[in-house]
Amino acid sequence: MRIAISAIGKLKDAEERAIVERYAKRMNGAGKSLGLGPLDIREYPESRAADVAERKREEATRLLKDVGFGDLAVALEPTGASLTSEAFAAFLRDTRDGGAKSCVFLIGGPDGHGEAALRAAKLKLSLGPLTLPHGLARVVLTEQLYRAATILSGHPYHRA
Repeated sequence: MRIAISAIGKLKDAEERAIVERYAKRMNGAGKSLGLGPLDIREYPESRAADVAERKREEATRLLKDVGFGDLAVALEPTGASLTSEAFAAFLRDTRDGGAKSCVFLIGGPDGHGEAALRAAKLKLSLGPLTLPHGLARVVLTEQLYRAATILSGHPYHRA
């Protein structure tokens, strides 16, 4: 199952980008034998609309272009479900085993997700109760994808 992260906004910080790339590379290596990956990361510019509702609508449209037939969408959302790393790994395994072609993680812009993106999401996922900058959220998500692959493969990286 292909895994994608579709995000509004570009990572401008070289250090954050390097960490995301490092965990993406690790995820691709660890996930290959599990049928997870490759991990594809797409960035879209923020909407310039003056109205918040219109910005969210435009950004949701951009993100949803990456969700095709047979794909499962996951919206990162502060009020979403908080999963343990083990539960997140089980979610990925079950999604793969359920026949999803791809699992697409949606990261909205500064105003949050538009209604269309939230409706399309099978799961609304929270990375925790703290507010994270979008770049750091990508770092955490990418690391957790790698961690999930190591949990599923029995690799010692994850020591709970």
